[in-house]
Amino acid sequence: MIQIGVDTFVATAKAGPVGDVERVRELLEQIELADQVGLDVFGVGEHHRADYVSSAPAVLLAAAAARTKRIRLASAVTVLSSDDPVRVFQQFATVDLISRGRAEMIVGRGSFIESYPLFGFDLSDYDELATEKLELLLKIREQTNVHWSGQHRAALTGQGVYPRPFQQPLPIYIGVGGTPQSAVRAGQLGLPLIVAIIGGQPRQFRPLIELYREAGHRAGHAPEKLTVGIHSIGFLADSTRQAADEFWPAYRDAFGRIGRERGWPAPTRPQFDAQCSPEGALMVGDAPAVAAKIIAEYRAFGGISRMSILLDNRLLSHHQIMHAIEILGTQVAPLVKKQLGDSPTLSTGGA
Repeated sequence: MIQIGVDTFVATAKAGPVGDVERVRELLEQIELADQVGLDVFGVGEHHRADYVSSAPAVLLAAAAARTKRIRLASAVTVLSSDDPVRVFQQFATVDLISRGRAEMIVGRGSFIESYPLFGFDLSDYDELATEKLELLLKIREQTNVHWSGQHRAALTGQGVYPRPFQQPLPIYIGVGGTPQSAVRAGQLGLPLIVAIIGGQPRQFRPLIELYREAGHRAGHAPEKLTVGIHSIGFLADSTRQAADEFWPAYRDAFGRIGRERGWPAPTRPQFDAQCSPEGALMVGDAPAVAAKIIAEYRAFGGISRMSILLDNRLLSHHQIMHAIEILGTQVAPLVKKQLGDSPTLSTGGA
C-alpha cells in the first residue's frame, strides 16, 4: 500500500531566536496533526542557512517522536557526505528508540552546499565522500563492532557503535534529484530510492527509475526491495484555484531567491500554472486534483511506495500549512488508497 506523507525544511521568515522558537513550536504541532489525521510519514530536511531552522533534523525528530504515536519520522535528506556516519547512525538509532521503531534515514546530497565548507570538506571530493560514507553507514547498520578504513575518516578497528536501533535493520533510503550514478548505486546496493521531482514533467523521471530497477535486478536484489518513493513540492486548499493563488507568492519567493543565487530566471505565473497542471510536477490543488496526480504518477512509474509533499515556505502561515496537512490526511490519502487498493508498489517492467 502506498504511503502518503509530508516533508519540511522548516523555513522561517522570522529572524532571531524568538522567531526560531515559534517556528519549532509550529513544526511540532504540524507533525502532531499529521499523526492524528493518519498520514504515514513526516520528513525533516537538513539545511545550514539562515532561512531554515533544520540544521539538526534528528533533534527535531526526537522531539516529534515523544509527541506522536504511529507516524514514521524521516530525514529528508541527511547530507551524509559532510557528516560522520557514526554520529548519524547513533542519532537516528536514538530517535528509533524514542519512537519505538518509527525512524528512517534518507541520505543524499541535499539542495545546498553550505555544509561542506562548514564542516571542513571539499565539494570536489563529493563522489568519494558519498561512496565511502555510505559504505561505512551500511556497515555500522549491519555490525555493532566495526572494522573499516577509508580516506576521509579515521579507521575503525572493532569499536562498538551504540545504541542499536529498535528496528532491525534501521531503514536507510537513497535520496536523488536526478543523478543517474546515485540511482544506480542505490540499485546495486538494494536500497530503496526516493526521487525528488520539483520541476518539469514527472514522466521525464521514468528512465531514471528504470535505471535504478535494472541496476538492482542485475545485482540480484529481489524486486520487492527495489521500492521507489517520490518527493514533490505542493500545497492544498479547499479549491484548486485557491491553492494556486495562495501558493504562487510563496513559490515565486522561494524559487526567485534560489534563482538569484544560481543564475536562473525568475519564475513566471504561466510557468507556475503549467507546473500545477495535471502534467506538471507541483502537487497543488484541492483534494481530488492532488489525489489524481498522485495516482497518475503511481501508474506512470510502474508503482511507487511513497508520495511525500513538501508543505513548507516562509510566506505560508502556520494555519495554511495545518489546513493543507488536514486535507492531505483526511481527504487525499483515503482517495488514493481506495483507488489503488492493494495494487503493488513496484513493477520491474512494462510501460
